[in-house]
Amino acid sequence: MRVEGPPWAGLDSFVALITITSKSRYAIQALAELARSGALPGGKPVPIAELSRRRDIPLQFLEQLFATLRRAGVLQSQRGVKGGYTFVRDPSEVTVLEIVELLDGELGTDTEPDVAGVWSAAVTSLRDVLGGTTVAEVIQREADATDASMYYI
Repeated sequence: MRVEGPPWAGLDSFVALITITSKSRYAIQALAELARSGALPGGKPVPIAELSRRRDIPLQFLEQLFATLRRAGVLQSQRGVKGGYTFVRDPSEVTVLEIVELLDGELGTDTEPDVAGVWSAAVTSLRDVLGGTTVAEVIQREADATDASMYYI
C-alpha cells in the first residue's frame, strides 16, 4: 500500500467551504455583552466603547463590525452623549449563523461534488448548529460556563 502525502492532503477544498473569521467570534461576544447590558429593542443604548472595554475587543474593529450589523438591520445606533447601540430584534431571534454570514459571507457557497458528500454534510451540520443557536442562547451558555467554573465552599 502506498500513501501519498500527509493525512490532511486534499483538505484544502474543505477550508474554502467553511471560513469563519475572528470578525464573527468578536461580533458574537460583543452582541452577547450588548444583550446582557439590556440594549434590547426599545431599551437604553450601550456605548460601543463600553462593549469594547468589557470584552477586550479593539474599538475600531468593533465599530466596523457593528456598522455592518447596523446596515443589515440587526442593530440600531443612537448618536450623542447618551448614544450607543441597541438590538432591532430580540436576541432570541438573532442566530449565530445570521451574524456569521453577514460578516464572513455565506457558508458552503463553494460546495463542489465531493467523495461521499462528506464536506457537504460537514457544511450542513455547521449551518444547523449555528442556525439553531441564538445570541440569547450564547448568553445562557456563557452564564452556565461561568457557574460551572465557580467553586463553592
